[in-house]
Amino acid sequence: MGEIVVLRHGQTEWSLSGQHTSVTDLPLLPEGEEQARRLAEVFKDRTFAAVWVSPRLRARRTAELAGLVPTATDEDLVELDYGGYEGRTTAAISEEMGRPWSIWVDGTIPGESPGETLDDVGTRVDRVLDRARPLLADGDVMLIAHGHVLRILTARWLGLEPAAGRLFALPAGSFGLLGHEHARPVLNGWGLH
Repeated sequence: MGEIVVLRHGQTEWSLSGQHTSVTDLPLLPEGEEQARRLAEVFKDRTFAAVWVSPRLRARRTAELAGLVPTATDEDLVELDYGGYEGRTTAAISEEMGRPWSIWVDGTIPGESPGETLDDVGTRVDRVLDRARPLLADGDVMLIAHGHVLRILTARWLGLEPAAGRLFALPAGSFGLLGHEHARPVLNGWGLH
């Protein structure tokens, strides 16, 4: 049985600075492009039953430079919508709130631009996993997307609540392997380059 490979896009200006990036469609930095190119060697011998990519430029360009040919663009793989926190850093949000803020505990900004909840993203990634599972009999399934959405997807693969994604930091340009042991979902590798 194949594995689900979760690949976070290469470095962008905002991933480098720690700014939350969902709908803002930023290009890869030169170092992000190099991260993606290095992955071509890592994935060259894998057989992919499917390669699904977020529609964002940074994910599509990572796929291209890594030598991966998407079989589908999947809207369910877009990053968590940060609403009014788009483009802001955790440090700036924490300073404004007068206490430490975390997407995993506090969620997105309330009010006019609320963004998504972790449960909203959990529902999206459950759909992705439901579509991917039957394909694993034919090889690996590659998912090229973004940090928080892939962390939530990993939590859901393991049968955990979406907020457990906080346990799976995934640096830009790295990937994880989701597999099985004795027919049960497991984490086979994480933060790999």
